[in-house]
Amino acid sequence: MNSVNSAWIDAYLHRLGTARPPRPSAAALRELHLRHLLTVPFENLSIHLGEEIVLEEERLLDKVVGAGRGGFCYELNGAFAVLLTALGFGVTPLAGRVYGEAGRLGIPYDHLALRVRTVDGSEWLADVGFGAHSHYPLAFAERSEQADPGGSFRITGAGPDAAGAGAGGAGDGASGDLDVLRNGRPEYRLEVRPRVLGDFTAGAWWHSTSPASHFTQSLVCSRVTEDGGRITLGGRTLTVTTADGTREVRELGSDEEVLGVYRVRFGIELDRVPAVRKLRKGDQNG
Repeated sequence: MNSVNSAWIDAYLHRLGTARPPRPSAAALRELHLRHLLTVPFENLSIHLGEEIVLEEERLLDKVVGAGRGGFCYELNGAFAVLLTALGFGVTPLAGRVYGEAGRLGIPYDHLALRVRTVDGSEWLADVGFGAHSHYPLAFAERSEQADPGGSFRITGAGPDAAGAGAGGAGDGASGDLDVLRNGRPEYRLEVRPRVLGDFTAGAWWHSTSPASHFTQSLVCSRVTEDGGRITLGGRTLTVTTADGTREVRELGSDEEVLGVYRVRFGIELDRVPAVRKLRKGDQNG
């Protein structure tokens, strides 16, 4: 990745509410990962505000750091990769395919996650762009259950896909695909081949424009809360979930109330309330 102005990194860390770590250690990665989930929302507002999504390092920093916004996986993990690389971590973007209904896998480059190496040589799966997921990085080579405030997670060798490809063999992840499970259910399939940010452009375009993408069908803005729960604004429905799973749901009324929640609860300043764009199959180019 290209070198990034140190002022951008300081501003990024300031947004996360943490100091520059003295070394790129596993402990530092855990702290940065959690702080990212607490402060930078998972959101798809740009799609419905008509804002262009560009997977370039400077544009991602402009959005996440300069504009105080969030994003979806390509933007959040893309920006996080820039930060981690500047701090001395070894970062490898990986492509994933999300499991959908009936266990069907999504499109190629459906998801972007990060394989991160620390100064002591340990490797971790970092993912601050999947919505409800692990609060801390997962040990990349570990194949048993990993306890986390977000649930019980397991990384395991994947079986063959519908075309008979991608089997993880012995499950060591050296050459085959991996499945990432949460509470026993597969969340996404991860390729171990290294990728670069630009590889995900087509996936980001599809998710931003296709009527078949769940991102074009609904509005979401969500982050982890300090007590280990989650707060989510879906359209005008505000849901606050505590760490023990208790949920409080209420409908917001006026535009001013909605904009106030974006501002106060998510740190996002908007000049208008986003509304889901109605797309038809013929609306997607290509």
